[in-house]
Amino acid sequence: MLKQLELSDPIEFLRTFVDPWYKSLKNPREAEGQTLTKLVESYTKTDYGETYGAGKVRSFSDFQKSFPILDYQSLFPWIERVRHGREKALLSEPVEAWVMTRGTTGASKILPATKSHLDLILQCGARAIVNFALKANDFDVLSGEVLNLHFPSDVNAIETSQGEKRYGYSSGTYARLNPGLGAARLIPRQEDIDALGGSTSKKDWENRFELVYRKARDHDVKSLMGVTPVIEAFAGYVKKKYGVLPKEFWKLKAIFLTSVAKIQTKHGPIMKHFFGDVPIVEMYTATEGVFAQQLDENPYVCPNYDAFLFEAKTGDGVKPLYEMRPREWGRIIISTPMFPRYDIGDLVEAEGHGYFRIIGRTRIRTVLEHRLYNVLSARFT
Repeated sequence: MLKQLELSDPIEFLRTFVDPWYKSLKNPREAEGQTLTKLVESYTKTDYGETYGAGKVRSFSDFQKSFPILDYQSLFPWIERVRHGREKALLSEPVEAWVMTRGTTGASKILPATKSHLDLILQCGARAIVNFALKANDFDVLSGEVLNLHFPSDVNAIETSQGEKRYGYSSGTYARLNPGLGAARLIPRQEDIDALGGSTSKKDWENRFELVYRKARDHDVKSLMGVTPVIEAFAGYVKKKYGVLPKEFWKLKAIFLTSVAKIQTKHGPIMKHFFGDVPIVEMYTATEGVFAQQLDENPYVCPNYDAFLFEAKTGDGVKPLYEMRPREWGRIIISTPMFPRYDIGDLVEAEGHGYFRIIGRTRIRTVLEHRLYNVLSARFT
């Protein structure tokens, strides 16, 4: 994250990460209007935006009428143009890095990342931990070390018009570019993770887990942040190989979990077994951005309305996310500085009062499971 606190008042500095978010949650309609204006201004600088009349967009309705909903297959030809040197085809600024997804719905996708995108990863990625520290009035979480269980950031190379460019998983890339917030630092360094190679075989993960254990075992680790199944697998590895639970040698302040549904209900008890009675904070993140995080003890997430534009495709049609009724659900569509109206492949449900729950990936099984869950919940509550 940031290398040092540059303001004389650390609290003032920390609030710069969360105050715009807090303000947007009080008036999401206004915040989304401002976000739309910023996004459309950037889209007008691209061939894609020109194709769909970005310069004529004056309202959210105009935006919906002008720009189609995209998936990765629709974006791929435009990304290829960027790779072959036509950055202006899709992007309003140069490519800073190439990153890959974990491939939860198929093959990994390789995406460009711009400075604006990386800045938002930093800004929004810090919100969960900063919000936790401010709400709890406990800043130890910002001074200890953060366990690094991210995927490798150096996996392969892609041929571009500027020559061969190395790329890796987005989580590792973002960790390498933003290794700390204030006094908090990742342990081990992402460069040490990368040095073990980019494979995700069981053996290579065990090598990473061993490195993490040896490097961090006797350090003052205050928090974990990352992909939930990886953190669980690490804890299981330590228990199996060394016969101890992480809670026996680390006294964590918080655990920040991403990348799966049912974090609080299904994965929370597992985490507490391994790491102790530690607060668990859910984050909704993807390669394409850090989209939402928990605000308080309510076990749902609140969107970053000031950074991204959110829509939902429901049974009533496509609407702004903040207009969803309680218990209404649908496919989430997110506009980012790089991708207008991107169907990211997730289902979202409104819980009311500005809170949302990410149900899971858009699959038939997810839909059936959620319908059954709602039926049973209604019967026994």
